[in-house]
Amino acid sequence: MTAVIYARYSSDNQREESIEGQIRECTAYAEKNDITIVKHYIDRAISAKTDNRPQFQQMIKDSDKKLFDIVLVWKLDRFARNRFDAVNYKYQLEKNGVHLVSAMEPISQGPEGIMVESMLIGMAEYYSAELALKVARGERENALQCKYNGGIVPLGFTIGKEDRLYHIDPETAPIVQEIFTRYANGEPAEKIAASLNERGLRTRTGKPFVKNSFFQIFRNRRYIGEYRYKDIVTPGGIPAIVDEDLFNRVQQRFEQNKIAHGRPAKEDVSYLLTTKLFCGKCGTLMGGESGTSHMGNTYYYYKCGNAKRHGKAHCDLKAIRKEPLERFVVDTAIKVIFSDEIIERLIDLVMEAQQQENTRLPVLKEQLRDTEKRLANLLEAIEQGILTPTTKQRLDELEARKEALNTSILEEELKKPVLTREWIRFWLEKFRKGDVGSTEHQRQIIDTFVNSVYVFDDRVVLNFNFTDDAKTVTREEVLGSSAVDNAPPHPQTIRSGDFLL
Repeated sequence: MTAVIYARYSSDNQREESIEGQIRECTAYAEKNDITIVKHYIDRAISAKTDNRPQFQQMIKDSDKKLFDIVLVWKLDRFARNRFDAVNYKYQLEKNGVHLVSAMEPISQGPEGIMVESMLIGMAEYYSAELALKVARGERENALQCKYNGGIVPLGFTIGKEDRLYHIDPETAPIVQEIFTRYANGEPAEKIAASLNERGLRTRTGKPFVKNSFFQIFRNRRYIGEYRYKDIVTPGGIPAIVDEDLFNRVQQRFEQNKIAHGRPAKEDVSYLLTTKLFCGKCGTLMGGESGTSHMGNTYYYYKCGNAKRHGKAHCDLKAIRKEPLERFVVDTAIKVIFSDEIIERLIDLVMEAQQQENTRLPVLKEQLRDTEKRLANLLEAIEQGILTPTTKQRLDELEARKEALNTSILEEELKKPVLTREWIRFWLEKFRKGDVGSTEHQRQIIDTFVNSVYVFDDRVVLNFNFTDDAKTVTREEVLGSSAVDNAPPHPQTIRSGDFLL
């Protein structure tokens, strides 16, 4: 088997050593399991809450070239910290024949494995959300004191290194005053920009001035001393560079000249079944689309990807309304999964899997045995008089690794289980008792418990995450299950259900 290692850290405050540690653990896992590492993909100071990670995207793209079999990560939260990205990109990897493996969280391919993986990803997302709340609290406290909260500092201001407050920059504030005054007096924005550029002046980001450079300057109320952060507005919270009369004159001319162009923001619509909804006729993924009626009402649908790209001649499955389908899937999941009996069974499976596999201890002990074996072989070679210039260096390396592993094993043995029965029950009860009308609650249920959904002309087939492995159930397996036409059930779809809209 061949593999690539994906490593990542989130913040500039973290050190390069965190990457080295991830690669070291992944490499040890690969050696133990006879896996050959062919490449490293590394993203530095980029959060996994976003999929806008250059090396990550390159890795997903390269997976289609059939150059490797496995993507190896230190922990699943290195791969993604939100469930949509985790499901979406794992599906893309599996479609290309590539498996995602966590070195520190070896998860079984049994029914409990899927549950453990979903919960680990959910916990990572929960951690990110908690961290974001803590950061938001700190930023809000800064805002109440009118302190700088990040971002590009507007032209004309500097930020105090000690107090983190806004101060007038004596070098650039006169430029701002000049821009406001000339524009208020009727001078065209293009002429002002050309004049500034001829004098070698530049914007805050170091670029030449253009007409568009003035859009944010003219709209920025910081220039009249108003501090604003989200819902916190403090007039006089920072020193003013221009007076309100000049600022208002600029606003009036700005509106008259209609400099500010912009389109209304496109409505943000979440298609919760993306990557999990398939056409029952041809097996193609279904995607979201919208349409407007003659009355001006907008409706949202899922449509077969084959039909969207090539027309009805290739697949004539009718589009299906988004909202009723998503609500139906969620209601069915709650009905099927969240009985007291099944919740207790899920808790048993997760606890069993956690004790058996979801721990670093077995991996660390295996690494220690391997290190001790290498040490013994090296000492035996020394006793036989086989010496090289690197023998002493290698001996020191192995001794240091042995000591580090012993320390890690001791720390791991002192740890309590990561998840208690009460915590798991609380986690599951959140799904059962949550607001089923909430889009976020519906998303959590679909992401965690729904494996795949197949839409036919007369029925919808739901497959939940109680299958024998973590792969997406295929159309062929659905057609071979007891949920369709009373055929013999396929092992992977024994737990699938057949429901009608």
